[in-house]
Parts: sequence; C-alpha cells; structure tokens
Amino acid sequence: MVNSLSDSGVDADGSSARTERAWRALNSVEDPELPGLLITDLGIIRHVAANIDGVLEVGLSPTYSGCPASNVIRTSVVDALDKANIGRFRVQTILAPAWSSDWITDQGRRKLLELGIVSPDRTTALTAARRALKPIACPRCDSLDTECISEFGSTPCKALHRCRSCLEPFEYFKCI
Repeated sequence: MVNSLSDSGVDADGSSARTERAWRALNSVEDPELPGLLITDLGIIRHVAANIDGVLEVGLSPTYSGCPASNVIRTSVVDALDKANIGRFRVQTILAPAWSSDWITDQGRRKLLELGIVSPDRTTALTAARRALKPIACPRCDSLDTECISEFGSTPCKALHRCRSCLEPFEYFKCI
C-alpha cells in the first residue's frame, strides 16, 4: 500500500461537497494509454471518503501489478484533485482485492469497443475458465471467427487478436 498526502487549500464546506468535487475531478482523468477512456470508466477508483482527521482519502487500484501507467495515473489523479481545491487528501494505492475487469463500467466497455478493444464479459470466478472457450467477436465486423495471435498486445493487460473474416487485428482487454 502506497500513500501520498497533499494539501490543496482550506475547505470550509462539508465532506459530501468535497467528495462530490473529488469525483468530478476524477471523472476528468483519462487513462494515459487509452485516450478518451476515463480512469473511472475502468473502475480503478475504489473509493472517495472523508476520514475522521478531515483528510479525504481516494483509493486507487492499478489494473494489474506492474502496470507501467500506474505512476502517470497517480500523478494525474493528484493533479486533478489539487486543481479541484478539495482541501487535504491522500491517494492510497489498494492492491487487495486486486482490480477486476468486471469493474469496467458499461460506458467504459463502449469506449473500449470504439477504440477497437474488446473487453471481457462480466462473469463470476466459477465461469472464468469458460471464457477461454467462448469466441471473441470482432469489434469491426462482429464476426466470431477470430483468433488470438499474441497473449500480449500494445500493453501487457491486452492480448492481440485477429479476425479471420475481415482480417483486421484488434486488442482484447484481458480478463483479470
């Protein structure tokens, strides 16, 4: 667990107003690897809550441990919260439970598809083994005649696939 503490000014109003301003600020932070996709779309903001000591705590989870964008995302979160003038806050990295691709919002799934990236279906851990058997539809032509050509795409959290119908490559956001 990694913490960083910042004080962006004095806040005279209540914690709910601070929390709302924090969420608005967080809803402006884009994923650095996927322009147009917000970190809130990915579900990596775990919570925003005021502590007894008056510090607003923001829980942030990486999509996977070792994600090279984690530091950039953290810096963007701190910058956005500083600009929102929410008073004292702490960004806490939360590793357990680990982030799950099930936390990607419906809007995030639509945005990923628009970027040509397929996100995994929401399922329970019991059906995770069946995901590998289910064909992945091409985001361009909807064909199910697709194949995985590499377990790693442009980033380690994505796999590279190809559609056998339209012959276009596409990425699949791995189920985590």
